[in-house]
Amino acid sequence: MKLDRIGREILRQLQDHGRLPIVELASRINLTKTPCAQRLRRLEENGVIRGYRADLDPDQLNAGHVLVVQVTLDKTSEDALERFNEAVRKIPEVQSCFMVAGNFDYLLKVRTHDIHHYRAVLGAQIGQLPHVRQTHSYVAMEIIKDEVTVPVQGDNVRLSSQKANT
Repeated sequence: MKLDRIGREILRQLQDHGRLPIVELASRINLTKTPCAQRLRRLEENGVIRGYRADLDPDQLNAGHVLVVQVTLDKTSEDALERFNEAVRKIPEVQSCFMVAGNFDYLLKVRTHDIHHYRAVLGAQIGQLPHVRQTHSYVAMEIIKDEVTVPVQGDNVRLSSQKANT
């Protein structure tokens, strides 16, 4: 089902201002409170909105040191991939983990407070993940763009759920 203009605008507003009261959200999208709340609830029920989070400043929380790590596994059987995936989810310093196609198997985004902390995480956690054969680490010298928002664009946005249009 297609996501209409109002549904897209609700998503845009909430990505930028997640703590908007429903009355303010309704005002911004030119709806009354009740229909806005109903649309919002449907977006949540359909899984389009997965949750609400605070946008934290990593530098103030002593987690401003970012590394990108390429990981190559010794094998890529379904069992090996599942074991790696389950284990990597348990490392709090790993902020993102992507299985990729190419010359290596995974790409990790890791946050630590400094290079010494990263060295400890690499040796005691990342290097000990199931089936890790090799890692290559790249220190981010400057973060130019690090968005957590999802583009919500024109009419090409489609809901994967079979539920009613929001």
